[in-house]
Amino acid sequence: MWIIVVIICAALAAFLYKYVFRTPGPNPFDIDTRAPLKPLVTQKKEKNKVLKQGFLASKIPEKLDAIVIGSGIGGLGVAVLLAKVGKRVLVLEQHDRAGGCCHTFTEKGFEFDVGIHYIGDLLEHKPFRCMLDQLTNGQLQWEPLDNPFDQVVLGPPGNRRTYPIYSGRDRFPDELKKFFPGEEAAIDEYMRLVKVWSGHNIWFLGLLKLIPVPLAKFLVYTGLANRLSFFFRMASRSVTEVVNELTKNNDLRAIFSYIFGTYGNMPKDASFSMHSLMVCHYLTGAWYPIGGASEIAYHMIPIVEKAGGAVLVRAPVNRILFNDNKEAIGVSVIKGQEEIHVHAPMVISNAGIFNTYQQLLPKELQAMPAIQKQLGMMKNGAGGLSIFLGLTGTKEDLGLKADNYWIFTEHNMDELVETYLKGNREESAKSVPVLFVASPSAKDPTWEERSPGKCTLSLVTFANYEWFGEWKDDKVTNRGTDYKELKQIFCDSILEVVMSVFPKITRDKVEFIEAGTPITNTHYIGASKGEIYGADHGTARFSAECNATVRPQTPLKNLYLTGQDVFVCGFAGALAGALTCGSAILNRNLHLDAIALAKKTKRVDTKKLK
Repeated sequence: MWIIVVIICAALAAFLYKYVFRTPGPNPFDIDTRAPLKPLVTQKKEKNKVLKQGFLASKIPEKLDAIVIGSGIGGLGVAVLLAKVGKRVLVLEQHDRAGGCCHTFTEKGFEFDVGIHYIGDLLEHKPFRCMLDQLTNGQLQWEPLDNPFDQVVLGPPGNRRTYPIYSGRDRFPDELKKFFPGEEAAIDEYMRLVKVWSGHNIWFLGLLKLIPVPLAKFLVYTGLANRLSFFFRMASRSVTEVVNELTKNNDLRAIFSYIFGTYGNMPKDASFSMHSLMVCHYLTGAWYPIGGASEIAYHMIPIVEKAGGAVLVRAPVNRILFNDNKEAIGVSVIKGQEEIHVHAPMVISNAGIFNTYQQLLPKELQAMPAIQKQLGMMKNGAGGLSIFLGLTGTKEDLGLKADNYWIFTEHNMDELVETYLKGNREESAKSVPVLFVASPSAKDPTWEERSPGKCTLSLVTFANYEWFGEWKDDKVTNRGTDYKELKQIFCDSILEVVMSVFPKITRDKVEFIEAGTPITNTHYIGASKGEIYGADHGTARFSAECNATVRPQTPLKNLYLTGQDVFVCGFAGALAGALTCGSAILNRNLHLDAIALAKKTKRVDTKKLK
């Protein structure tokens, strides 16, 4: 018996060494490519030359190595990784500007971001920061948020309790203990579960996507994946289940759970492992890109171009092309009434698993059992509604700081959100139970110079796609009176909440207000059901079987997936998806390469300081 166990363990170790630690492919992190910092470009005309390059057949580079569908961070990330090893990549974006959820838009002199509100884990010389520095050649700069970086507001106006959330592995729990005396044991146990049991075991999720399928299946079906990883062991437990075992204090339960809005599942449906990732992501702090979210794509695109590739917008891909052997050979792009075929030996989709499999594949390939199995393991995430508020006045005039507010009408979050989403749309619009409030203008130190005397707020909440679905086929700029009236109800009720929490913001300060609904998300960022976090992040998403099955390599040769649906949601999750996709394509563990370069650059920078 013991001999068999030893043989299995030895074979497993050999496989892990060969496919995880042995790295024969080219390394995009081989050298440090950070360049001296250039001045910030603030003229939109100059930035648009990079971000808004319209698709024309004449602009398609010759001898392409790969085509990437979608220019969000998952698509641009893998394009830059391939470009850094000399690959010629074409990125195609259906919107009129590159960036996906990292793009910005301007209305009445106000610049709004659509998806970048705060990013964690960006301490100097850490792997994630090092990776971003390399993907932008050191040109993307980050400004830390205030500490506390989040403010959690619970209760109605007459009984509001505000709890500041601090970064710092010790300070976060220490500050909570000041607000909840007698709950020290619960807070310590929560931190232990978050950091040790789940948050630090994300590496095994990536491992299952890198090793060969037979080995991944062996780990899953023998139960070894759950035994070897606390992440998967805790993944099936909901946030509500875990926190309710820790304390009976309802406000503390809410504080433990509040960040569920960053991945889109009610606490009772959310995987505690996923929740732990988000908590850990911000333990070392929170940051915002200096110059705004558009700086991200602006500094990545030139790297793709330098290698002979291109990033072209207004390029809607309507289908992926295959040969008779079911191998991806290119894509079809709609240009006016014309269908243009673009060929490459590899196609990488950042359009999400549902769009890729259900919209871009021929019907006969959609029906493949392997494709249907993956689709059956995933479901659409929650729809998002955003309100963009342009205000007259400086951040001091309006009482805005470089932090975020999470506003809940009470501490019973599951009940509140469930009632809201199941309610009549007009009635639900009058009483939004959870609201995220962020001020990009207060976070960006260059804002006042670029837009003096103006400020912006980004407001985000949940909304059912079905509430707006009847208008999905209407022209985006003219969806009818009923649609506008429904949006107005949301705007009015949410503005009342904002003014009650920020007393210096009054109606006479509001110069611009507009709502983006789930069908707005579908139009601009290609979200199939208006979701902002890709596929659903509930407990089923984080089973070992699902993570071993949904990987960058698809059941169709030369077709790959990247972005949020490959790994997890958000900016960091989509970029991890790009890194995992790049690892599969280049036959190299790029996660380990990023870690190695982070250590190397730290040594070099430390010597320079001495």
